[in-house]
Amino acid sequence: MMLVGIFSSCQEETMQTSIHDELVHLPYQFPEIIYPEENEFSLERWELGKKLFFDTRLSIDNSVSCGSCHQQELAFSDDVDFSIGADGALGTRNAPSLANVAYHPYYTREGGLSSLEMQVLVPIQETNEFNHNIVDIAAELQMDADYEQRSISAYDRELDAFVIARALANFERTLISGNSAYDKYRMNPNSQDFSAKAKKGMELFFSNRLNCNSCHSGLNFTNYQFENNGLYNEYADTGRHRLTNDPDDIGKFKVPSLRNIEVTGPYMHDGSLVSLSDVIDHYSSGGNDHLNRSEKLLPFSLTANEKEELIQFLKSLTDHEFLNNPLFFE
Repeated sequence: MMLVGIFSSCQEETMQTSIHDELVHLPYQFPEIIYPEENEFSLERWELGKKLFFDTRLSIDNSVSCGSCHQQELAFSDDVDFSIGADGALGTRNAPSLANVAYHPYYTREGGLSSLEMQVLVPIQETNEFNHNIVDIAAELQMDADYEQRSISAYDRELDAFVIARALANFERTLISGNSAYDKYRMNPNSQDFSAKAKKGMELFFSNRLNCNSCHSGLNFTNYQFENNGLYNEYADTGRHRLTNDPDDIGKFKVPSLRNIEVTGPYMHDGSLVSLSDVIDHYSSGGNDHLNRSEKLLPFSLTANEKEELIQFLKSLTDHEFLNNPLFFE
């Protein structure tokens, strides 16, 4: 019986090591993830964060969790214009994808927060999201023996607001997506996963004619700048202006990543564009003539074939392994 116990223990340890190694492994040419000193990665912290991510007790009426609005099969985004929060409240912005948030220099669409640890507190207190108090959440979860044990193991302290915020951030930093057909092509130009149409669409995307990569550049297909893309003449949600109160920031939002964009619609901060075709039509028009509209926006024309090629390139940014990775299943 002792030998069986030792063998079982070794199996579990091997499995834990395998999970740890997969979570810290980064895709081709992805830079090292910088973890805060007080919140470096550990499997115990990740497991606690994952448990919290899917726990509906974070919402005031126990109806929604982080995972309700950030669904794995949708690249940890949602498929509606505004997600439903606690007590059936309607959200005020389209839920963004959490893929590769570890690399973001700041958070929220107006860029008002400097760390994931700070960002995860926002939906908890927002009236239209969890509408809860993190201190009250901690007090409730402290009565859960499993949570208390996990918290001590992960952070050497009882479950409190500090632990909740850091564990959630620790989990979210592992949501790395970098194995799309496009990524496979980058590693191997002879890859059969990258179609001829996608390749032509890529050439269009990076061309001076379309200039898409002036904003959607780099590893995550965003320069993380704040731009007004001419979506409206008048903005009900004034974007970065809400943070800075600077009239020059009206209608400016952080440029979103295009990774997994095939599954993250509807698009824009308010989900007002339903399809990739709609998005391309908007940009090809040059956008509405708002005072703050980006100077990078210039109208262009595409043939029907070119438009389809561009769409196929955007679809090549879908990382199906990420969308179906069992490590992130609830």
